[in-house]
Amino acid sequence: MTSNTTTPGAPGAPITQATPTPVAPRPLLVLLVEDHPVNQMLATTLLKKWGHTVVLAQNGQEAVDLFPHSPWDVVLMDMQMPVMDGLQATEKIRAMEQPNQRIPIIAVTANAMASDREACLQAGMDDHLPKPINSKNLQAMLEHYTAPSRTEGAA
Repeated sequence: MTSNTTTPGAPGAPITQATPTPVAPRPLLVLLVEDHPVNQMLATTLLKKWGHTVVLAQNGQEAVDLFPHSPWDVVLMDMQMPVMDGLQATEKIRAMEQPNQRIPIIAVTANAMASDREACLQAGMDDHLPKPINSKNLQAMLEHYTAPSRTEGAA
């Protein structure tokens, strides 16, 4: 009696497809505000892999300066940065927005205490994503805040 089992990847083995890379329903223009090179690389790599365009600001002041010049879909904001922190930058960005405009700003921070989340929300952020970045959580948050039903009403 011979066995018909084969080792995956061996000649004659059935071809199995890898899990597809998740792709967003539409490409997003993301303002990434992050001062740490490793975190910049991780977030940028994930976002570009998903088909998004990423513009990097290395501190809150750069984010404030960049904000009025592009139609951002979402802002990912670090909290602790030189020059201007994420809370101050968010307050300034919210002050610049038009009355019918509200771009989602998501805090991406190692500060995961409830009081930190509350400070983010009080500054005008929409949500809080803890570091290290978890790709599934990041993608779920992007989908939640950039779903067509959310953005159609803002146009």
